[in-house]
This record gives sequence, C-alpha cells and structure tokens, in this order.
Amino acid sequence: MSQRHRARLADFGSALAEWQKTFDGEAGCADAVRNRSGIELKPLYTAADWDSDRYMRDLGFPGQPPNTRGIYPTMYRGRPWSQRQLIGHGTPRDYNQRLKSMLAAGDTAISLVPCCSFLRGYDADEVDRELLGTCGATVNTVDDLDVCLSDIPIDRISTGLNDPVPFTLLAFLLALAKRKNIAWSGLSGTSNQSDYISHFVANHQFFRVALPGSRRILVDHVRFTHDHVPRWNPVSVVGQHMQQAGASPAEAMAFTLCTALQYARDCMDCGMNPDSFLPRFTFFFDISISFFEEIAKFRAGRRIWARLVRDRLGARNPHSARFKFHAQTSGADLTQQHPLNNMVRVAVQAMAGIFGGLQSLHTDSYDEAISAPTEDAARFAIWTQDILREEAHLAEVIDPLGGSYYVEALTNQMEQKIESIVSRIDAAGGMYKAAETGLVQRIIGESALSFQEQVESGRQKIVGVNAWQTDGEQSTCPSLERPDPASIDAYLARLRAFKAERSGETVRHALDALAAAANTKNENVYAGVVDAAAAGATHGEIVACLRREMGFGQPLIIA
Repeated sequence: MSQRHRARLADFGSALAEWQKTFDGEAGCADAVRNRSGIELKPLYTAADWDSDRYMRDLGFPGQPPNTRGIYPTMYRGRPWSQRQLIGHGTPRDYNQRLKSMLAAGDTAISLVPCCSFLRGYDADEVDRELLGTCGATVNTVDDLDVCLSDIPIDRISTGLNDPVPFTLLAFLLALAKRKNIAWSGLSGTSNQSDYISHFVANHQFFRVALPGSRRILVDHVRFTHDHVPRWNPVSVVGQHMQQAGASPAEAMAFTLCTALQYARDCMDCGMNPDSFLPRFTFFFDISISFFEEIAKFRAGRRIWARLVRDRLGARNPHSARFKFHAQTSGADLTQQHPLNNMVRVAVQAMAGIFGGLQSLHTDSYDEAISAPTEDAARFAIWTQDILREEAHLAEVIDPLGGSYYVEALTNQMEQKIESIVSRIDAAGGMYKAAETGLVQRIIGESALSFQEQVESGRQKIVGVNAWQTDGEQSTCPSLERPDPASIDAYLARLRAFKAERSGETVRHALDALAAAANTKNENVYAGVVDAAAAGATHGEIVACLRREMGFGQPLIIA
C-alpha cells in the first residue's frame, strides 16, 4: 500500500469518526431503524460498507453472472418493460371492450383476470348471480374466451392467463387457436397463478385440487407445454400472495425461491432436463412502498437464483439462470382513506420495481382499495408507467443505483437474510413439506402480526390513516358499478345454450378419459384437460372431474 493511499485512508477514518461523534451528539439515543425485513439501517453508508473492489463478485455486468444488474445485456435500452395490466370485470364482451381501451392507452401485453367463481373452480351458473363479474370476467368456455379476445392478434401479443391448476384458460386458448388456424408454436405468454403452493399457503380461493393432485398436474402442464407450446411459460412462481398475506420482502423472496426449487426438482424427478424447462420459469412479485428494500430484494433474488440454478440444479444453459419476473405494485399498501394518495404510493412502488430490474409491470389503480378499478383510474395507472418511462426517462440507464454504498450494502444484507430463510426451509424438507406442515404459514402470520402492531402503535405511519389525518369528510372517489344485471342474465343464457347445443356424448367421453388419466401414472393429465376443453367441456366440469379423482383443495388453517 502506497504512502498516499494510507494517508487517504487515515483522512477517511478521521473524517468518518468526527461525523459519527457529531451525529451521535445531535441525534441522541434514537431507536434503531429497521426495514420491513428486520434489517437495521444505518444513517449513512460509505466506502466502509461496500468496497468497489468487490465489483465483479457482487455486480458484474448486465446479462452476465452474477446477474445482479439485470438478466439481459441491454435491459430497457433494448426493450422496455412490458406494461401488463390485470384486467377483469363483467362479461366477456365487457372484458374485450376494456382490453382494447387499455391497449390503446399503452398496454403492450394481455392479462386476463377471470371471475371469482371461476377462480373457485365453478361455472357461472353454479353460484349466486350477484357475485358474477364483480372482480373478474365470466369465462367458462372456449366461446367465452373467443369473445374476450375478439379482434386481438393472439399470435402477435403475449397473453397472461390468471388461471390456477388445472389451467383451463390455456386449454381454451389452444382450442381457440385451432379454430383460427394458428399454430400453437405461435402462441406466447404465461400461465399466471400456476404456483399451487402459494395458493395453498396464502390464497385459499385459488387452491382447487388437493396438494398431491396439484403437484402432478403442474408437472404434466410443464411437460405438455414443453412438447407442444414451445413459447409458453408454464410456471409463474408467485411471491406476491405471500407478501400480501404478511410475509416480509425477504421472506417472500426466500419462499418464492424455495418454491421454484421445489418445482424444478419435481420436474427433474420425472426425467426432465433442467435446461429444457428452466428458461421458461417466471416469477411474480409484490412491490411494497419500502423503496430501497424492494430494490435490494430483487437484486439479491436475481443473484441467488443464478447461483441456485447452477449449484443445486446443475443447469448449464445461461438462459436457465435468468430471473424473469413480473411485478405488481402492492394493493396491500393502498388505503380507502384519501384514495388519491394512492397515486403517489403506486408511482413510488413502480419506480422501485423498475430500478429493481423487472421484465413486466402492473401498476394498481388508485381506487383498488375500494373496488375493482374504474376505467379512468385504470388509465391513470397505465399512464403512470408511460410517464416514468417517457418523461422521467427511467429506462435510459441500466441499474442506475448500482454502486451506491447503501444499495449495495443493503443488497448484500438482503441476500444474507434471504439465504438464512432458505436454509430454514431446506431443514424442514423443502417448500412442499414446509407448506404442508404449516411452517411457512406460521412465519407469515408472525410477520403480519408484527407489522400490524407497528401500524396500530404508530411506529409505522400511514398517511391519512394513523398520521396526518384530517377532520371532517375524507376525499372520495367513485367506485366501479356492479355489472349490468341484464348483461349477466344474457351471459347466463348464452352459457346454458352452449351446454345444450354441444354433443353431450363427446363431452362425457372426454371427461371420462380425463378421469382415467388422473388415475394412471403414465398419462399426461394436462393433455386430458386440453382434449376436454376442445370437446366442449366447461371450466367447472373439468375442475369437478379432477376434484373427484384427485381430491378437493383444502388449505391448511393455522390457528
């Protein structure tokens, strides 16, 4: 070490010590500041917290190991993030109208949210009509999907189908493609909500088929799409549900990585090569308003996944290590009180996701704490992304916070925190076993309770809720009106007509074949789902068949 360098270090140490003494004298004995993941935050970060000599080990370059700075060499310079708004309300005709409006406002991909009756596994004519179309579109048949996607070039735009096991929406899409003479190889998109473990743990409405059956169907779905729909992403591992249920950002990332490992091992146990399916694994995360923590979460998660894919799964294709993720601004942070404040919250969350290197983004509407988004509010949500990209120029520099002492130190700390949780899940036998026994649910419950206690005590301030409240009336915004009863009645009439006009014998034969496949070890269950959909079976009929053969989904309730 040169004399000049030693002198600079001495000057640095002396100046730092002087600042620390002054700070301590003025700040007093303040309580430690911690983020949502429990990491203590210093008031100032310097070269003592992250040495740029660690650059190649910690950062590298975009598209190169360790992938901290992004999974593609060009990132947003080459292709901006996809704007994929979750859309769903009313009947298929209502959905089609809203979809066209959102595409005109700047959306670049499709995301279909079906009605809650669908998510529970039932046809629209099996539930109370008052519930239909209130939080998603009523889609129960291939004809319904045809109306939803009318005039949409399904072979030229990526489609996200929010459709858990047994993935009937994709089966309908494949049947629709055959109608239109579109090759399945021309379809691209994602089976969103394919992560049955996250549903079992934190989103009970989506958990349709018992754990062992869900496990079997997912692996068969991966194999089928690999063989027949090569541009389709069959797995979307969802951290969003667990974070919105109360998991800290570090916990949500750790659970997501453990779930992805579980699914990868399940596919490998069935003879699949990891490099044949891992490039089409995708991830789906929540973005809370804890700005720097979320950025560090994504950067650390990307780095850990690249290492896990190489060291644990033995994958060698660089594409297998790409941590492709969609993210949604957190509805859990939005408030009914003074909903216009939610515009600011969403913008901050979106910036965190962009700086964290996401591939596609949904920005919540400011009114989502009140109802499904109104059309004007949904348009504002899309324009938020447009403004961040075109006016704030956030797409122009790759990983712009890279090299920040704080961001790099926090990324390393998040990595350590996440890895410690992964080790705990490993010790429990992996994610499937940890969820089956309730370990994951208990961890989430403890974190949710801790955060709620902070809010109720006032240690965690929420503007307009427990801090800076106003006397008198609160600001309000209109809520989305319920679907027109006449349109719902007309939809139900069309569904009855569909069931009456199809060949009952053909449907029964297809469902019998699906049941037989579920009771064998060597037939692909998802191929049976695709055949049943093409034969005219409805969503509810397909789910009911598999529930009879594989068991009804019963989430584990932790007291």
